[in-house]
Amino acid sequence: MTLALHVPQELSARVPAEQRGPGLGRDAVRLLVSRGTEVSHHAFPELPRLLRAGDLLVVNTSPTLAAAVDARIGHARVVVHFSTRGDDGRWAVELREPDGRGTTRARAGGPAGTEVRLPEGVRLTLEEPLSARGERLWWARVAGAGVSGLLREYGRPIRYAYTERDQPLSAYQTVFALPQPGGAGSAEMPSAARPFTARLVAELVSRGVQFAPITLHTGVASAEAHEPPYPERFAVPEASARLINAVKAGDGRVVAVGTTAVRAVESAAGADGVVRAREGWTDLVVTPERGVRVVDGLLTGLHEPEASHLLMLRAVAGTAAVERGYEEAVRGLYLWHEFGDVHLLLPAEAGTEVPHAEHCFSNCR
Repeated sequence: MTLALHVPQELSARVPAEQRGPGLGRDAVRLLVSRGTEVSHHAFPELPRLLRAGDLLVVNTSPTLAAAVDARIGHARVVVHFSTRGDDGRWAVELREPDGRGTTRARAGGPAGTEVRLPEGVRLTLEEPLSARGERLWWARVAGAGVSGLLREYGRPIRYAYTERDQPLSAYQTVFALPQPGGAGSAEMPSAARPFTARLVAELVSRGVQFAPITLHTGVASAEAHEPPYPERFAVPEASARLINAVKAGDGRVVAVGTTAVRAVESAAGADGVVRAREGWTDLVVTPERGVRVVDGLLTGLHEPEASHLLMLRAVAGTAAVERGYEEAVRGLYLWHEFGDVHLLLPAEAGTEVPHAEHCFSNCR
């Protein structure tokens, strides 16, 4: 799905919310709420009163890795973005070129056999493209040291040109992130959860909203390419599966925090709509044709009009709701990307009015 919509460059969130003014926290972002084609405007701390007791938020516990490392091919400088570790020990990587502004630009992939020199004598050898869809990401064999230690010592968070400056890794961690076995994590932040704070989580719990943790380690999703998602490693634990099924059997709504949570939960759901504990790799692409079996709502960032993520939004909320919401987001000067504002898509309910907060329409950043 491509929206017939232009997002002005100035709507890119260039720094985290807490750096936009004194006294601001991570939750100082705006919240667009869509119930069908009905749209309202809020500040993110209003989320607890927009949900109800018995609702369930599915959250991704994957931590963000410092996945970008400087390297060389011959005398040329490159930046390696480490995306995903395969079961055979290889890594899926994207090679980028420094752009002279502290970020990077796209670079032609390959060819096979290319050797990349990293710090501490580590070598990458490109072996084959990750997918027949293109040669942006390659499987590479690593020799010389462990990648986890390399990233801890020399890595930094992946950063794209719309951001203003480098940020510490802590700026890319969500409140739900947990250490993972073997130092696993996400190449790019599961950013829909970024505005949550411990205080807001406590308020949600006090109002009867429940949380179900899952894990999905996101790979690299380049800003210039909008391919469907590649296979990613995920886990839905038994306790979360039971909780999701109990909410589905009652009156609550299952609301995924981020497209990663949708992908994980829907990958663990059978044709009967029952979620079962599962872990491994998922290549599921959620589209309107496939639909969703479990998720009732979605809290997500704002995606570019060409992004494949919009297919998932359509699957959850319908085309009319997505188009209407995005028109309002542009009109209302919402901010895009990982440090930007968020969009809550809920089922339309006849006779239910959304609590409205027009006062924050133009000034709740």
